[in-house]
Amino acid sequence: MKLSVIIPTYNESATIETLLKKVLAVPIHKEIIVVDDGSQDNTALLLKPFVDAKSVKYFRHEKNQGKGSAIKTAIRHLTGNVVIIQDADLEYDPEDYNKLIDPIIQQKAQVVYGSRFLNKSNKHSYMRFYLGGIFVSFIANILYHQKLTDEPTCYKVFDAAFLKSIPLKCERFEFCPEITAKIAKKGIRIREIPINYYPRSIKEGKKINWKDGLEAIWTLIKYRFIE
Repeated sequence: MKLSVIIPTYNESATIETLLKKVLAVPIHKEIIVVDDGSQDNTALLLKPFVDAKSVKYFRHEKNQGKGSAIKTAIRHLTGNVVIIQDADLEYDPEDYNKLIDPIIQQKAQVVYGSRFLNKSNKHSYMRFYLGGIFVSFIANILYHQKLTDEPTCYKVFDAAFLKSIPLKCERFEFCPEITAKIAKKGIRIREIPINYYPRSIKEGKKINWKDGLEAIWTLIKYRFIE
């Protein structure tokens, strides 16, 4: 078994080194695929030692295209059996990898989401993000007959062959609702596992906003009734 860790990154010079060290420290056979989505800071410079050491596979978009586009680039180059999406900040803990991938290794699931809400000890940075996550999950459950507590979670884990079989159109943060919709339309129940969560503030670089929440809802509706 080999785990492919996809890390889309954009202007994450404050966290990328620490994050990569944490990912590398996880005792799992893995490949790390970093897609630099047109960063304008020194993210690329900080990545260079990892690339030179062949610790990561590195791809760069000359212009910022969005998280979804970065993930699609990484999917084209992954060689693992299991795939996890890892944000480049430090909100999510790579030490959770083993419990997240285990249901897929054991062939008990094709898709696993790491839920921030199932771990009651987690804190949340802003009430609007907390409520927004609950509301988007509610909409996803209504439209697609799932039982999700955390649809917008970063930690989404897939059987690699299954992920590659799904045609993705996303460019930005709508990756999450699009992949959820297309999984559910195949009749697959998404499994959730509690994870640790360490939220950062907007000042610290949090990029998602209320407009992305509206886009998530529209994407869920669109793939349910239009496409």
